Amino acid sequence: MTGPARNGALVYSDNFQELSMFYREFFGMKVLREAEEFVSLDNDGFNVVVHAAPFKLPEDGFNAVKLFLTVNSLDVAKRKAAELGGQVFEGEWENSMFKVCNIADPDGNQIQIREFL
Repeated sequence: MTGPARNGALVYSDNFQELSMFYREFFGMKVLREAEEFVSLDNDGFNVVVHAAPFKLPEDGFNAVKLFLTVNSLDVAKRKAAELGGQVFEGEWENSMFKVCNIADPDGNQIQIREFL
């Protein structure tokens, strides 16, 4: 795989190094990248990013596992999510490769959507 994954899952953890070891050992995942706050793993093109939790888990209204999926346009995707009964959260973030934001499906499961630049 070259560059960031287009689809996969974020798994937040209070001990992301230990949890990433579980995914490596149990599922035979390979480390793609390690950083101060996350470990990116891959198995047959499926990406799991084990990430330090932004606060102590569990937290009300926060999912420890969050899908990330690529869309052609964040603006179009946010409108469609709202039309289909989902929720759109405030804020967008950007790096040199893509910009992201968070939505939730009608059951409240959070999803990060990515628009590659």
